[in-house]
This record gives sequence, C-alpha cells and structure tokens, in this order.
Amino acid sequence: MAGDPKGERRTGLLNGFAAYGMWGLVPLFWPLLKPAGAMEILAHRMTWSLVLVALVLLVMRRWAWAGELLRQPRRLALITVAAAVITVNWGVYIWAVNSGHVVEASLGYFINPLVTIAMGVLLLKERLRPAQWAAVGVGFAAVLVLTIGYGRPPWISLCLAFSFATYGLVKKKVSLGGIESLAAETAVQFVPALAYLLWLSGHGESTFTSHGAGHAALLAATGVVTALPLVCFGAAAIRVPLSTLGLLQYLAPVFQFLLGILYFHEAMPPERWAGFALVWLALSLLTADALRTARRAARTLGGAIPGPRAATATVSGAADADPVDATP
Repeated sequence: MAGDPKGERRTGLLNGFAAYGMWGLVPLFWPLLKPAGAMEILAHRMTWSLVLVALVLLVMRRWAWAGELLRQPRRLALITVAAAVITVNWGVYIWAVNSGHVVEASLGYFINPLVTIAMGVLLLKERLRPAQWAAVGVGFAAVLVLTIGYGRPPWISLCLAFSFATYGLVKKKVSLGGIESLAAETAVQFVPALAYLLWLSGHGESTFTSHGAGHAALLAATGVVTALPLVCFGAAAIRVPLSTLGLLQYLAPVFQFLLGILYFHEAMPPERWAGFALVWLALSLLTADALRTARRAARTLGGAIPGPRAATATVSGAADADPVDATP
C-alpha cells in the first residue's frame, strides 16, 4: 500500500465508519419518501441505482467485466438469483421501517452472521468449532424468546437475515466487485422496476410527479443512498484489515436499534430485551472465537495476512460475499 501506512489506515477507518454509519442511519431517510409506498420506493431505488452506478462505471471506464459476464450463462443466472433475493431484502426493509418495525429490522442484521453460519453447515457441510455451535444455539434460543415476546415468530427479522445470508452465498459464487455487482443486479431489476413505475404513472398512482420537485428529488436520491456507502466501503476495504471491517459491520444494526428505541419510540418489553441480550451474547461468542482463531493463525504463519481474513470470514459470515451490496 503506497503512502503513509498510518494515514492510509486512518482514511480507511473513516470510510468504514462512514459506510456503516450511513447504513445505520438509513431508517431516517425512508420515511421522508412518504406518501410513496414501499413498492414505489423500491422501484425507484432499483432504477436510480442503475443510472448512478452506470455513470460511475462510464467515468471509470470499467466495462470489460460486462462482456465476460454476458458470455457466462451460469454466472448470469446467479446474478439473477442475487437480484431477486436482494429485491426481497430491500423491499422488506423499506416496508418495515415505514411501518414502525425498525427494531425488528435491526434484529435481522444482528442475527444474519448466525444464519450464515447455519446455512454453511446445512448447505455447504462446513464444520463448526464448539464456540460457533454455542453461538448458533444461543441465537436459536433468542429467536424462541422473541417469538414468545412478539406473540409470533419475528418474521421481518428472519426474512431479512435469511435473504441477506442467501444473497451472500450466491454472491460468493459470482465473485464480482462491489460496484460491478450492483450494476449487474440493478440491470436485472431495471426493466421490471421501470415497468412498475410506468404502470403506477398510467394509473395516476405515482407520487413522483404529483408531490413536487422536492419529493421527486428525494426519490431520485435513493440511487445515491444505495451507492455512496458502497463507495466508502470500497475505500475502506483496501486500507484496513478485513477483520476490522467484520467488526465495524455491527455499527449498522446498533444504530438502527438505537434509532428504533430513541427516535421512533418503539416498544421494548422485558421479553424483547431478553431476546436481544441473547443475540448479543451469541455475537460476542462468535466474535471472541473469530479473533482468537485469527491470533492463532497469525502466530502459526508468523504474523501473515490470512489471520485477519479468517476473522472476518467467521465474524461476518460472508466476507467473500461482498455483503455491502445488501444495504438496508
């Protein structure tokens, strides 16, 4: 890495905090788009994200990957699956925030690493260490406690966690960079999203042109809200260890959780606190085990780089899956 290492690391940390901070504060943005419904907001997000990312790639002249992708039907199919899964994730999250379920939505991103690990065992036949098994067990107990607390399973949280984990699993097999991946996925989303927006307009139900220039600008800004944190994350990823990014990822659900309680004033009865406490205990076990494994690997390899990467893979559950494309 060129330049002053300390300065580069500082820049990387600032970009990492900026990326996860923006994702953590995004619940403040979606309510500004009312009276647009969740589906209309989602369609605008997919449409404007492609426009913005395409402009970025045009300026950077990074189009070589597109030709290669078009010649690989299997990767195209995986991109389509990823686009479908992230559509569900984005849609559910927007609806949850604008329907007063910010706390439950934050839970989805807290339990996502646990779901990812469970999917690794069930689908990829991965072997877990005892601490990882303990974390998954505590996480399962947390879901049971929250089911009792809510009077139903926490469907919003589970949908977000499983869609995010599935997305990560698919992205790991596609292996595209963050901006390129977002461009490919939003290209898949673009036609149905634009068709839906035109249908809304044809039926006089679109808010884009009927609620003033400010509202239209906010809907168009969904592309910036999607892409800007991705750019910051990319700047952070090349400057700080991936283990650091694996830990920073918890900032987003922490901010969302605090917003749900302190700003949106959502209820937190004792049984819900108990469920969240169990989730945080599970994540603490997971993080401690990951860092311990990383230190052991670093000692074995004489301080080589793979240690931090191993930590991130365990902590985030999807380090190689470019998780930033699944922004809330």
